[in-house]
Amino acid sequence: MSRVPLSHFLLMVDATVGHVVWYNPENLSTLERYVDTQARENAYDLEANLAVLKLYQFNPAYFQTTVTAQILLKALTNLPHTDFTLCKCMIDQTHQQEERPIRQILYLGNLLETCHFQSFWTSLEENRELIDGITGFEDSVRKFICHVVGITYQNIEYGLLAEMLGDPLDMQVKVWMNKYGWTENEDGQIFIHYQEESVKPKNIVEKIDFESVSSIMATSK
Repeated sequence: MSRVPLSHFLLMVDATVGHVVWYNPENLSTLERYVDTQARENAYDLEANLAVLKLYQFNPAYFQTTVTAQILLKALTNLPHTDFTLCKCMIDQTHQQEERPIRQILYLGNLLETCHFQSFWTSLEENRELIDGITGFEDSVRKFICHVVGITYQNIEYGLLAEMLGDPLDMQVKVWMNKYGWTENEDGQIFIHYQEESVKPKNIVEKIDFESVSSIMATSK
C-alpha cells in the first residue's frame, strides 16, 4: 500500500513557520479529496486523515459521514497498527452511535481486533456497500489475518484457514499460503512454523557498582 504524495493536493503553507497549516478549515475540501484518492488508489496517509478528523472536531458543521467512513476503513487496512483506535477516539460519540455507516464499521473493526474473523466476513457480506470504492480492502484484511495466524498457530486445518480468510476460492488460499511459505500435508493440516522459533530468550544483566552496594549496606545497619 503506497502513499500518494500530498504535493498533488497542495495545501496552504504558512511562510513564517514553513509547514502545512493542517487545521485551517479552508484546507478541508482538499484533504477530503485526498482521502478519496487514498481509497481509490490503495494509498494511505494517517497524518492527513487525522487532520481531517481534527478539523471535524473543531468545526462540527463540516462533518462528513462518508469521508469519516473512508478514513476508518483505511485505518482498518493498516492493522495491526493502532491507527483505527486513534481515528475512533477522534470521532464524537453521537456520530459513532447515530451514523449507521460509522456504527457498522466500528463493529467490523471490533470483530477484527478481537480476532472473530468468520463473524467479520459474515457481517461484511451483509454490508458490502460500506467498502465500495475502497480498493484493496479485503486483501489488506487478509494480510492482517495471516499475520495473526503466523504468530498464533503452529499448524492449522486448511478449512479453518479458508474460513478465516473469508472462505475464498482454493486458489486464493494457496496464494496466501505461498506468500508466507506455509505448506499443507496429506491430512489437510497446514504447517505455519514452530512457535519456538519466535521465542527469543533474553539475558538480563544488571551492573551494580561497589559504591551503591556499600551505601545499601550502611543504611541497613
